[in-house]
Amino acid sequence: MKGTLGAMRVFSILVFFLVGACSTPPINRDARIPLTTERSVDLGRYQGLWYEIARFPNSFEENCEGVTAEYAKRDDGLISVTNTCRNGAVDGKVKVANGKARVVDEATNAKLEVSFFGPFWGDYWILWLADDYSLSLVGEPQGRYLWMLSRTPEISDEVRTDAIARLKALGYNADALYFTKQPPAGNL
Repeated sequence: MKGTLGAMRVFSILVFFLVGACSTPPINRDARIPLTTERSVDLGRYQGLWYEIARFPNSFEENCEGVTAEYAKRDDGLISVTNTCRNGAVDGKVKVANGKARVVDEATNAKLEVSFFGPFWGDYWILWLADDYSLSLVGEPQGRYLWMLSRTPEISDEVRTDAIARLKALGYNADALYFTKQPPAGNL
């Protein structure tokens, strides 16, 4: 009996780690290329509504289209995060996730952490930001998560090509990007 319990415990631990490994997104970044962030971010200008143009696929945005993120300063110094998506299609049922963000690099304001539940925080690094704050490339150092965000639901082919070139220069695998569908203008 004692041997059976020990074997069951080992099997349970093995299953736990295998399930965790299967649910972890792939790494889509060449770690040999140094990762830089934006040199200085004005968080006041960064606040507001952003449309997700593209992302690396991930479990928490599975079947999400029409994705937006809205950031606003809170009284306690943190930043409120409201992520919205439409399930399955641009006219699908709305899903909302509320979270918070905190700055971890006050010299640049480009490195933040976000949390959507409990004490769990994830990196949110502003890798590049257009001078007019119209487009942002956001990721984390391991290359599991990446987002291309815009102030408008659509961007030109020229802007998209430039953003993809910037991601590649930072070592990200642009071929792994999923381009999010947004509702037609006027139906937002």
